Amino acid sequence: MAAADNDLTAQQWEAICAAWPGCAYCSAADVPMQKDCVLPISRGGRYTRENVVPACASCNASKSNEEVTHWIRRKKYNEEAFLMRLYKVNSATSASE
Repeated sequence: MAAADNDLTAQQWEAICAAWPGCAYCSAADVPMQKDCVLPISRGGRYTRENVVPACASCNASKSNEEVTHWIRRKKYNEEAFLMRLYKVNSATSASE
């Protein structure tokens, strides 16, 4: 992967994890988190502060390269809550840079 495709710093990842209460999708908090691209790499996404959320292994594997809102609807998760939280986390983490 080219450096330009992965400009998420360790400090940004720590801030993202601190801002989410656990998995961004299912809220699991007692398992290790993985970096998940909201817009998958295969669809033009990148590992950036605005595009990465913490996800449990189950959600990350299930979502794979699917479009996030379609996947959230299929899983019957709260789409509006996810999108609002994503906006708030992105706003908060951008202000701290």
